[in-house]
This record gives sequence, structure tokens and C-alpha cells, in this order.
Amino acid sequence: MDRITREEAAVRIAAIDDLDQLDELERELIGKTSIIAQRRRELGKLPPEERPAVGAMLNEAFQDFKSRLDARREELETAAEDRLLEVERVDPTLPALQLPRGYHHLLTETAEEVVDIFTALGYAVASGPEVETAAYNFDALNTPATHPSRLESDTIYVDWGDPADEVLLRTQTSPMQVRYMESHEPPVYVIVPGRVYRSDTLDATHSPVFTQIEGLAVDEGLSMADLKGTLQYFMERFFGEGRRIRMYPHFFPFTEPSAEMAVSCFNCDGTGCRVCGQTGWIELLGCGVVDPNVFEGVGYDPTGVSGFAFGVGVERLALVRHGIHHIRHFFENDLRVLEQFR
Repeated sequence: MDRITREEAAVRIAAIDDLDQLDELERELIGKTSIIAQRRRELGKLPPEERPAVGAMLNEAFQDFKSRLDARREELETAAEDRLLEVERVDPTLPALQLPRGYHHLLTETAEEVVDIFTALGYAVASGPEVETAAYNFDALNTPATHPSRLESDTIYVDWGDPADEVLLRTQTSPMQVRYMESHEPPVYVIVPGRVYRSDTLDATHSPVFTQIEGLAVDEGLSMADLKGTLQYFMERFFGEGRRIRMYPHFFPFTEPSAEMAVSCFNCDGTGCRVCGQTGWIELLGCGVVDPNVFEGVGYDPTGVSGFAFGVGVERLALVRHGIHHIRHFFENDLRVLEQFR
């Protein structure tokens, strides 16, 4: 040990404050190229009587250096952990991170409320394709080829030309009523929510894409009176007790007789206000008794069953009930608007 004494080694080890520097010193003191390693390799050159004493001295120095190095390493590692804990310290008394809770869009909530009202009456829920054939969208619903709604100015066609092969974006959810009757025997009570598409110019109450819910009831002896009673119940559940409805003649190809229905204004109770345009009434939906031709087309006997149908726009219901002035607010995803209806 002619290059470094134990005292010098102890001072150097104690002065180290970095683990990488400690590794370098360890290689210098007890590594493969250290003085101790070199002296061990030279033991065989010594006289036999000197080897035990020199070997014992080398082992003692090795163990002394190693114990000091290990002790200093433990001190440095403990200090490093303490510094890391201080940097990453967590205060358990701080309030937990609260993620904002999601909520349904107003149109989704409105549609689900309408569906809940009718499923409570025993109606099933059905859905169908948004890309539909003209056969289901028009022909099966007693709509002739000459009807204005079949023009490109009213309907968005995917494949237009031959009436037998026309494909379009459905203009109503009524095609699913036909599909449902084709696969179910009467009695039928079904509600059909979904998106529909029309070539409408965007304004305060119209959009090329909107959500519609149609209802269909088919059974023995159903009449216009049953339709009126069903809609009366729906309006009272949706707008509140005491709502009155009135129906006045209209025309739809797939119902006869047909009617438009209005509900007494929930805001002024029918006396006249801004919501109802001072009329006391709010026009909401179209309805009627199912035309016998529709029954014949799906294989039902129109002499044995009768039924009624109605269709209402979800946006229309939400606009009226919540006093929203433009339909575009539903689609712009402006949180300042949507968060008002959480």
C-alpha cells in the first residue's frame, strides 16, 4: 500500500458526494486494476514465508476499503431518495382531482324522455337504416311517384333515376314502421326515433338534418279517438298537467284521415304570449289513422285491424319547451348554450 494509506482512503471516501464519483474511487481502490489487485497478483513472486502476512494485510485493507465504500454509498443513496421525496412530495390533505361529469346533449335527453313516456305505455322501440330505398320511404307509405316530396328539391338522393332502384337519405322514420309490420303480426305498438334528412334551408326552425320520433299503433278497433287520447296523455306528461290539444284536418299520404296537432301553450296556459305567437296554441306534430293501403302493402287485413300513427321532431319539442330561438344552437356545440340544460 505504497500509493495510498488507509487514512487517505478514508478521507477521500468521506469527501465523495456523488454516486458516479464513488464508483470511480471504488474501481481505483478495490477494482481489477487497483493497487490491491496488482499486489495480489504478485504474491506468487514473494518468498513462501512472506506470503501469508502480505496476503492478510491485503485482505484487511480490501475489507476496510469495501466497508467504507458501502457505508458511503448507502449514505448517498439515502440522501438522493430524500431529495426525490421532497421534490415529489404529495400533500394528502389537498382536495382530490375532480374530473367534470359528462351529461347528455339536450336533444338526446329530450328523445329519451319521449321514448320513456311511450315505453311506459307498452310501446316497443325500433330503429332502422338512415340510407333507405324509395320503395320503403315512399311507395310502401302510399306516396305516389308524382308527389312533390319525391323531387330532388325536397329529398336528398344517394342514387336517383329509376324509381324502382332509387336510394336516398330517409326523409322520415316512417319506413321503419313498414319494416316493423312486415316482421311482426298485430297488435303492434312501436316508437321509432332517429335522424332524418331533407333538402331544407337552415333557418330558425328547420335543418337539413334533424331528429324525429314516430309512433305506430295497430290493433283491433283503434280509432281517431284513441290517437287523440294517446297524444293528450303524451302532452300532459311532457309539458305538464292541464295541457289541452286540438287537431285540425291536414293531408299525409299514409294516413286517412290526417291531422295536425297543436298543444295549449304551457307558458301562458292558452291566453297568448311570445312563446305561442299570441295564439295560445303551439303546433307540434302530424298524425292520423293509418291508410288501408299501407296495411295491404305489409300483408295486414285492413278489415280486421286499424291503427294510428304520429310523428314529432325532437328539435321542435326542445325549442318550444326550453325557449331556444334557433335550431342551430343544437348543432354548434357551444358550451355556453348546452351547459344551461345540464
